[in-house]
Amino acid sequence: MNPITISQTVAILIDGNNIERSLETEYGAESRMINFDVLVPRILKERGLNRLIYFREGQNISSRLAEKLHDNFHGSVRACHKSADIPLSIKATQLAGKVDTIVIMSGDSDYVELVRHLKSEGVRVEICAVENHVAQVLKDEADYFYLVEKSDSFGANMPQQRSVNRRPGQKNRPAPRNGKKA
Repeated sequence: MNPITISQTVAILIDGNNIERSLETEYGAESRMINFDVLVPRILKERGLNRLIYFREGQNISSRLAEKLHDNFHGSVRACHKSADIPLSIKATQLAGKVDTIVIMSGDSDYVELVRHLKSEGVRVEICAVENHVAQVLKDEADYFYLVEKSDSFGANMPQQRSVNRRPGQKNRPAPRNGKKA
C-alpha cells in the first residue's frame, strides 16, 4: 500500500483575548500564553501552514510575541479596536478561496455563523479551544475540534522591579534593565 500524501494548506486564526482569558480561567494563573512551538505542529500534522494571525484587542501587544510568531511561523499580530470577532471573520472570508482549512483558535459561539459560511464555501473548519471554555454549538459545527491542554501553554512571568541601593532620603526606584546604574 502506498502512503497517502496530504496536500492541504492551513490558516490558523487566533482570537488572542478569548484564548488568553480561557487559559487564565481554566488553569488559575495570570498571563498564561499558548506555547505555539508545541500546539502549531500538533494542529498541522503533515499539512502546510499558509497563514498564522494572532488577533488581539488593544494596543499593548507584546513585541516579543510578534517577533516569535514572525520568526517561527511567518505569522503576524493584528491589533483590534474592540474585539477580534469582526477582523478575524473578515480575514477568514478573505482566505476562504486560498486555503483548504481554517483553524479558529477560540471557543466563542459568535463564530458559529462564520463556521457555517466557510463550510458552505468548501473550506474545512477546525476549532481549537480550552475544553470548558468552548460553546458546544461551535464544536458541533466544526469539522474537527482540538483541545488546548495545560501542556500547550506556559505562564508568562512579568519581570519584577528591583530596588537599587539608595542614599538616605532617596525614594526607591526601579533598577535599570541593562543592570547599569542610572
